[in-house]
Amino acid sequence: MTVSTATTAGQILTSAYVNNNINSGLVYVTSVAVGTGVSTIAVPSAFSATYDNYRIVYNGGTSSANASLGMTLGAAVTGYYSGLIRVQTATNTVASVADNNAAKWNYVGYASTTSVALSLDLLNPFAAVPTAYHSAGWVLTSDCGQSSGINSSATSHTAFNIIPGGVITLSGGTVTVYGYRKA
Repeated sequence: MTVSTATTAGQILTSAYVNNNINSGLVYVTSVAVGTGVSTIAVPSAFSATYDNYRIVYNGGTSSANASLGMTLGAAVTGYYSGLIRVQTATNTVASVADNNAAKWNYVGYASTTSVALSLDLLNPFAAVPTAYHSAGWVLTSDCGQSSGINSSATSHTAFNIIPGGVITLSGGTVTVYGYRKA
């Protein structure tokens, strides 16, 4: 996409001009409504060559018990590395957990019986290179922190799954995918 051409005072801008000349920001790609009591949220056709990087947001849902949220990319079943550093608010204690060549990223977000907290940036999932993520936050009343990670496979992915830890199920809410528009 090229940088937009200059406009002049009084020029009438058509919707086509505006749509083709917005040079930055998040663009809606797809969303999935989450059913009741699901153990995996599958989001197909989420990534393409249109965007290099993506924002994934899951909100409005709940879980059957408190649990971390994990994620897999396409058919990749190994090579997930990540770390979560969090502060336990009641004790002001720093704690950490990590994934080392795991079957999924285990700490991309958190779900409780009252809410879901998942917002992350995913870098290069469609390119045939390792895919990285950075979580916008791990947020509870008892813990707050950040996680990030990489999947070491140099594979192009078009889909992803959100998977709660343990035998927890998720209900309600929406998973929305946005692409970072290229300039």
